[in-house]
Amino acid sequence: MFLPSRTHATVPCPTCSAPSVPSAARQCARCLSARADLTSPLPRRLSLLYCPGCVSYLHPDPKTHVRADPDSKQLLSICLDRVRKPLLSHNLNLVHADFVRADPRSNRISLRLRVQGAVDRLNIVEQTHLAEIHVLDRPCDSCSRAGASPSPDQWLAKVQLRQRAPHRRAFLYLEQLILKHHAADKATRIRETAEGIDFMFPNRTHALKFADFVSGVVPAHSSGDRSASHDTLSLQICPIWREDLVCLPPAVSRSLGNIGPLVVCANVTDSLALLDPSTLRVARLDAREYWRAAFDALMVGRQMVEYVVLDVDGSGAGGTACRLAYVQVARVSDFGKNDNVFTVKTHLGHLLSPGDYALGYDMCAANINNGEVEKYKGLVIPDVILVKKSYEEKRRRRRGRQRAWKLKTLGMEVDTTTVDTEKKEDEYEQFLRDLEENPELRFNISLYRDKDYHPSEMASTEGGDDGVPTVPLEELLAELNLNDTEGCGLESHAMEG
Repeated sequence: MFLPSRTHATVPCPTCSAPSVPSAARQCARCLSARADLTSPLPRRLSLLYCPGCVSYLHPDPKTHVRADPDSKQLLSICLDRVRKPLLSHNLNLVHADFVRADPRSNRISLRLRVQGAVDRLNIVEQTHLAEIHVLDRPCDSCSRAGASPSPDQWLAKVQLRQRAPHRRAFLYLEQLILKHHAADKATRIRETAEGIDFMFPNRTHALKFADFVSGVVPAHSSGDRSASHDTLSLQICPIWREDLVCLPPAVSRSLGNIGPLVVCANVTDSLALLDPSTLRVARLDAREYWRAAFDALMVGRQMVEYVVLDVDGSGAGGTACRLAYVQVARVSDFGKNDNVFTVKTHLGHLLSPGDYALGYDMCAANINNGEVEKYKGLVIPDVILVKKSYEEKRRRRRGRQRAWKLKTLGMEVDTTTVDTEKKEDEYEQFLRDLEENPELRFNISLYRDKDYHPSEMASTEGGDDGVPTVPLEELLAELNLNDTEGCGLESHAMEG
């Protein structure tokens, strides 16, 4: 049976008269390709930022600098990202892309694209597009900071850290957290004043990110002031710190299960850990609840008095972290003057023995002028509230010994006209002692081996005969690059015991 072959009807192209399949365009594929301009939505001139300092190009999304060699795949990928959006929005497919050879000394890059798209339902056209990319030299943020002079005009956003407290212990602890997490690497300047620390940033985004970090590690709330040229963000840090004595407002005490009202601040993170030394109860007060009440400390750590332990009855409840005990103590300053002895209930029963020393608040001699205390009718205030074991007497015998470890510090500009240098050094030494005595405090801090430390000249860092707490060697980081100065710069200082 004869079957004729199927043929498609053709019509002459009105432009070139060539036979073509009928379509809505009524033209052959060659004439249709010549008439249709698929590349009209694509940009023909683009700009690309180049940092000559670190030999990197600005990647548009996300905005980061990427190192790329000339005519490399990395550079081609960066250039294609500049035309990716118009390709997608006009349903064009990228078939091929390459660089057109040009003078390597030129600041222009020629990019050749082969794109494919449909002009109707039956015809798909492929065309070539040439784009010229102008390379502009502009230093990245890191290179700008490295070569910038310390001028106030180099920053656009500032974060002010402030704390209404008679000490700077919060700033010392916060400095180490900032260093460990590289939170201030984008800062162009860091300045220490009597009121606190100021961090200058090149843009508002970096400042907000830094403020979020600070609010995540300490209780703080912010207030902002935006001018035509600068943004200032003020962060107020909670004035209550570790070892401070606090009288809770009645409403706060009730919300925490009627704890206290006299409590000791045991730890500070993004919330306050409050310990009742007479019951061993611990409650956490988050930043939002604190700032709603915004109360101050009754007494701070620098007001503690040293006591000598005469007798201990450690039969109370508790565990290895805390144990209730009745302790007989006397002021060290009273020796040879009077026979005043105090019997107090304390949470330090697991640490104290007769002959030991302890630091606590002398409530008998304290001049309490606090409105929260007056709200409690019939409140019985103990004569002494012990806070921690003291090693001052033993430290005096080992004064001058070198520590086996050191800390990094932020490269801050210090306003010597307002900052009390002697007080600052004393508080820094006390901070180092707190790190030695409290493993929980140094958990989030990086401590480094001191390469100049000679163990033959002193007792082992894992404990000496005098029983003074030290930092175990296994907690120290082995490598310390003293020349590593990222961001505003890091400084390392050896410390004397």
